[in-house]
Amino acid sequence: PVANATITPSPPAHQVHTGDPVTLHCSVQVGSAPVTFTWLHNGQEVAQGPVLELGDVDVGHSGTYQCVATNQLGQDGHRVFQELSPELALEVTPRKPGGTGEVAQEISDSLLFLVLLLGVIVAWHWWH
Repeated sequence: PVANATITPSPPAHQVHTGDPVTLHCSVQVGSAPVTFTWLHNGQEVAQGPVLELGDVDVGHSGTYQCVATNQLGQDGHRVFQELSPELALEVTPRKPGGTGEVAQEISDSLLFLVLLLGVIVAWHWWH
């Protein structure tokens, strides 16, 4: 039977912003092949397979994710085993406009403008 199903997010789920690409990987420590995987988002089935590609996420992707690992034992296939992973909470936070790099660039551009303006004023005064 399958056991110890886990979800590994990439990037780590606690630092996800809108527009980030997010991939979730489901794996089991124990289980004879073939193992199938089903993904749940807030308890609703959303996909099949060991990898869930969310792409560029938005706030609607927030919530809990779980994977269900399933395998069958015996030639008749009547013995079905399932393992539900612990819940992974994904919180997608809106990206703030003007991140630190953009703000620093705006300040730098403003200072450059002020220095040039001051230079023009000083030069005008000297000339007159």
